Amino acid sequence: MLKAAKVMAATASVWAAIIFGEVAALAADAGAPSCGGFGGGDPSAGAEGGGMTGLLFPLAIFVVIFYFFIIRPQKKRQKQQDSLITSITKGDQVITIGGFFGTVLEVRDDSFMIELAKDVRVRVLRTAIATKREVVINKPTASVDKF
Repeated sequence: MLKAAKVMAATASVWAAIIFGEVAALAADAGAPSCGGFGGGDPSAGAEGGGMTGLLFPLAIFVVIFYFFIIRPQKKRQKQQDSLITSITKGDQVITIGGFFGTVLEVRDDSFMIELAKDVRVRVLRTAIATKREVVINKPTASVDKF
């Protein structure tokens, strides 16, 4: 959640700079004084005009930020989830997104038949599986009596 907040803040600041530049350009075109040097102003004085080229650089930065902080991690998580779902076989213990623990009885095309408790069977969609539990069997250790 913290990453999402940082991305949203960066995106908001980029868009604020774009909007401020456009407002300054419109004000300069209308003959009003320049607003702090962002865009607009007298083109002969070396200030950049607020045309299409002024929008391309911030927009490209926005696209790159959006890709690396939102799209790419989401694709990675989706690939992991897909590999998890395809690896589930009969007898595996799974946890659903609703928090139910169960054992897979049957694998179907679009769903699983899982057993939640003795004689309690439920059919769930493949997308409803959150994780696959690793079953650890605890073997009792022999106790040693100390004399």
